[in-house]
Amino acid sequence: MTASELVLAAGLDWIIGDPRWLPHPVRAMGQVIAWCDDHVRAMCQSPLALRLAGVVLALGLPTAAYLLGHWIVAEAGEVAEWFGLVVTIGLASSTLAGRDLWDHVQAVAKPLLRGDLVGARQAVAMIVGRDTHALSESEVVRATVETVAESTADGVIAPLFYLMLGGPPLALAYKAVNTLDSMVGHRDERHVDFGWASARLDDLANWIPARLAAVLLLLATGLVTLKLDRMICGWQVLRRDGGNHPSPNSGRPEAAMAGALGVQLGGTNYYEGIANERPTLGDGYRALVVGDITLAAQLMGVASLLGVLIGAGVLWLQ
Repeated sequence: MTASELVLAAGLDWIIGDPRWLPHPVRAMGQVIAWCDDHVRAMCQSPLALRLAGVVLALGLPTAAYLLGHWIVAEAGEVAEWFGLVVTIGLASSTLAGRDLWDHVQAVAKPLLRGDLVGARQAVAMIVGRDTHALSESEVVRATVETVAESTADGVIAPLFYLMLGGPPLALAYKAVNTLDSMVGHRDERHVDFGWASARLDDLANWIPARLAAVLLLLATGLVTLKLDRMICGWQVLRRDGGNHPSPNSGRPEAAMAGALGVQLGGTNYYEGIANERPTLGDGYRALVVGDITLAAQLMGVASLLGVLIGAGVLWLQ
C-alpha cells in the first residue's frame, strides 16, 4: 500500500464513516461468527472439542479474510489500474472506524448536554457491553471515555498499523481477529473454551498497536491542550497503571487517557446484573463531566491524524 492510498483511505473513512446501507466486511464477518457460534456449539459438546473448534475458527476466519481481500484487490487491478486503486482505497477505508466512533460518541454527548440521561444511556449501550439502564451521568461519561480510549487503539491505530504492513488484506485479517474477540472472546461460561483462541490471538495482534495508541494519545494531549503537564501526567499514569487492566492491551490507552484528562477510569461495571470489579486507572483529581467526552473525542481525532501521518511517512520512505 502506498502513502497516498493510506491517506485517501483515512480521508474516506472520516468523510463517509460506516453508512448502514453500504455492505461492510465486518458485518459479514460477524454473521459468519454468529453462525459458527450457534452451529459449532451444537456439534461440539466437550470443553476440548469446543477449544479445538475455537482454534480452527480463530485461525481460519482471519486467513480467509486475508486471502479473499488479496484476491479482490488483485482481480480489481486486472480489470483496470484505476479500478484496482478504488477497490484498494475502499477496502482499506472499511477497516478504519474513526468516523463511526466519533458519531457514536457525539450521540452520547448530545443528550447529556440536553439533560437527557435516558437518551444518553440508550446511546452508550450501542458502544459498550456493560449494563447501562441505571448508569449515573458520571458513569455514562466514564463508559464513553473508556470506549474512546480503547477504540482509538483497535478501531483506528491497529488497522492503520496493519494497512501499513500489508495493505487491505492484512488489515481485513486483523478486523477478523478483533471481531472474533468482541463476539466470542469472553470468559463467560458460554465462551470460555470456544473463544479462548480468539481472545489470545487478539491480545497478540493488539500488543504493539495498543502501546502506539497510548503514545499517540499523549502526543495529541499536548497538541490539543497545549499543556505539557497534562502530557507528563498521562505518561506517569500510563507507566504506573497501564498494566492494571484485565486486558494486557486495553489498559494502556485507557491509562494514558485517564492521566491526560486528570480523571479516574475503571472500577465497578455490571454485566447482566453481576458486578465486575476492575482496578482503577488514574488518580481522579476531579469528577468526570460531559466535557470529558468531547475532549476524549478530540484526542482520538488528533491521535488518529498523527497515526495516518506517521504511517504515510513510513510508506513514503520505503
